[in-house]
Amino acid sequence: MHKQHKKNMTAEIINIGDEILIGQTVNTNAQWLSGQLRKIGIENQKITVISDSPNDIKKTLKATKTDIVIVTGGLGPTLDDLTKQSITEFFDDKLVFHPEIETHIKQMFAKMNYPYTDNNKGQSYLPEKAQILWNHYGTASGMWLEKEKRIYIFLPGVPFEMKHIFEHEVIPKIKAKFDLPYLFYKTVTVFGIGESLLADRIKEWEKNLPDHIKLAYLPHPGRIRLRLSAKGEQLSKLQQTIDHQIQKLKSYIPELTISEQVEDLALEVHQKLTTSNKTIAFAESCTGGLLVSGLAQIPGASKFLKGGFVAYATEIKINNLNVEAKLIEKYSVVHEKVALSMAENIRKMMLTDIGVATTGNAGPDKGDSNVQVGTCIIAISTHEKQASYRFNFGQPREKSIKKTVSKAYELIINF
Repeated sequence: MHKQHKKNMTAEIINIGDEILIGQTVNTNAQWLSGQLRKIGIENQKITVISDSPNDIKKTLKATKTDIVIVTGGLGPTLDDLTKQSITEFFDDKLVFHPEIETHIKQMFAKMNYPYTDNNKGQSYLPEKAQILWNHYGTASGMWLEKEKRIYIFLPGVPFEMKHIFEHEVIPKIKAKFDLPYLFYKTVTVFGIGESLLADRIKEWEKNLPDHIKLAYLPHPGRIRLRLSAKGEQLSKLQQTIDHQIQKLKSYIPELTISEQVEDLALEVHQKLTTSNKTIAFAESCTGGLLVSGLAQIPGASKFLKGGFVAYATEIKINNLNVEAKLIEKYSVVHEKVALSMAENIRKMMLTDIGVATTGNAGPDKGDSNVQVGTCIIAISTHEKQASYRFNFGQPREKSIKKTVSKAYELIINF
């Protein structure tokens, strides 16, 4: 079969289900499908979530404009299932029985010792024009239909069933039918700078990007993800071009931490401490144990992570972490000298090479300190040197805490 050459193939995703509309279920199917389409060079232009209403289904299908339409959900087991009836009417078609599907379902039920009922028989009826997309893990078959030079793909809403059908049935059929360009993208993460300031720092670099490379800013608390994407006929050339642009980017912001591998600096801390054979311990107040937790989740952390102490209340800082009461009385709990005492004391208590402490006022109230809400102090102590750093990460509280965690990891890496 002669392939159709498509330079800019587009798709849209339609998710059917009241449970998504009311917020009962997270729409992970759309996120996953968008990523899969991008990998094979298809641009997803739209995501729509609709109810199980026949009118909504037919109205939404009629309004589609892209080359491929992918629909998930709504494929119930009964013959009078409204979604399947609506699909059949949209294609001016009729439902026909497929004995091979019924055999598959009966065999599946027999293995699980489930009874086969007349309701299940409805899954063996599909529109006559549909090509079967086999569902090896469930009873609802996928369907491939075409109308007015547009492809419609219908998949079950159960994520693991949908994913298997798409990977093993849909992608091979698309690749067999179309000659698609390569779509390559790479994401780098820049730590320790806000989006507007970063944009100002790298505006010349951004302005001089080749026309076929698109840049997207994806901000998160404590970090900015930059996604570079390009489409073309030669994959190796796309990779080389983007890698070259990333190296140029680094020359514009040499003092900032840039990661091509991870979005979470905990992994970079893990790598640094493992390589240097340094041990670390934490005394956390405003971060509440998140620094230790972030590292402990990574396999192999026991090699360098000795432990941590959450000294949230002022009296715990004094009675258990041995911070002098006079120091807190003089400077308050949110101060560089208090943070340094916490870092040094935890290092000595746990006999580590590095001690790290956080103390701050994440809000919304001022607590035991009169410093501005959003203020955080991070201190690091080693045998050779110690330092403390003051930041104001603003509000809301969750954002301030996340930024503190990210900044602490960044400081450990560069200390």
